Amino acid sequence: MGDKSTIEWTDATWNPVTGCSKVSPGCKNCYAERLAARLQAMENPRYRNGFEVTLHPDQMTLPLRWKEPRKIFVNSMSDLFHEAIPDDFIKQAFDVMTRAHWHVFQILTKRAERLETIAPSLPWPDNIWQGVSVESSEYIWRVRHLQKVPAAVRFISVEPLLGPIGRLPLKGISWVIVGGESGPRYRAVKPTWVRNIRDQCLGAKVPFFFKQWGGFTSKAGGRRLDGRLWSQLPIIQDAYVIVM
Repeated sequence: MGDKSTIEWTDATWNPVTGCSKVSPGCKNCYAERLAARLQAMENPRYRNGFEVTLHPDQMTLPLRWKEPRKIFVNSMSDLFHEAIPDDFIKQAFDVMTRAHWHVFQILTKRAERLETIAPSLPWPDNIWQGVSVESSEYIWRVRHLQKVPAAVRFISVEPLLGPIGRLPLKGISWVIVGGESGPRYRAVKPTWVRNIRDQCLGAKVPFFFKQWGGFTSKAGGRRLDGRLWSQLPIIQDAYVIVM
């Protein structure tokens, strides 16, 4: 599993769980589901169950064996807070992340309600960044749950952006990622939608990362917005978030 990643905002991926299920419109053309189907066809043993939720306990300690510090996207092929994943397994993952303090772990979920419920029983050192996915204005409520989580960095992934979002609640938010959808059935993103979110971030002094325009492939449309790259990241330093 991915000690290198082509995802622009991370360095590596770690998948102690694979497989997921759809919960909202952003899941419709899930890239992980397409990839899992290909890997199953190639008889990859980790995808013997296709895209059904499957635990991989043997992968749990993988980050501890990576000695070079890196940003690690947790469960790029699943959702750590999926209802089929036992609480104890989630706690084991957090224990590993806490022990692997030289890495930064980036977790994304659409299951914001479960995240808020279990968060008080989890450790939240500075190297664990927690995010939620918000694909349209209908799912802004996920941010309200995230804002109650005591993570040093709370972030929002607006990908795939499927419509205009009038106002993001950015209080206590350390980072916003925006991206268009990619794949054979991609739904096009409008520049005005992206600019609106960028401008909100600039006004609130929240780091903004524009990942891609999307298209048939993830790189098809490039990632320049108004002639420049937006690649800001939050960095924890002396308990304060600063823009890099």
